[in-house]
Amino acid sequence: MRIRLIAVGTRMSAWVDAAVADYARRLRGAAALELLEVPMARREGGADAARAVASEGGRILALLAAREYAVALDERGRSFTTLEFSDWLGARRQSGEPLSFIIGGPDGLDAAVLARAQLRWSLSALTFPHALVRVLLAEQLYRAATVLAGHPYHRP
Repeated sequence: MRIRLIAVGTRMSAWVDAAVADYARRLRGAAALELLEVPMARREGGADAARAVASEGGRILALLAAREYAVALDERGRSFTTLEFSDWLGARRQSGEPLSFIIGGPDGLDAAVLARAQLRWSLSALTFPHALVRVLLAEQLYRAATVLAGHPYHRP
């Protein structure tokens, strides 16, 4: 299964890049994880933020294939337990469709990206830095893959 992580922002701390790369390496057999970074648009004020989000949204949409299942990370989205997410990922795997998870920039995701997404997912009711969301998402994908494979990584 091909899984892509599409994230706004290109200059992450070394620890973020290392953690995402580590989970991607661990996932390579079960589900190849590919990170695609979308450059953050310039923001200079209130109206510019809306233009920036729209610009980022256009670049995100251009990366999505017509039959690709898109998941937008959104604070108002659905929440999962680890086992529910594992079951969901297993069903997605069975579909055979490519899968992308989308992380927006500091002002969120454009309405067009949210409309294109088949699922809006909230990792938590807490607010996290966007860099940390990359790591959390990669880890949860790895954890779900280990649950599906019957490995003892997850202990409820």
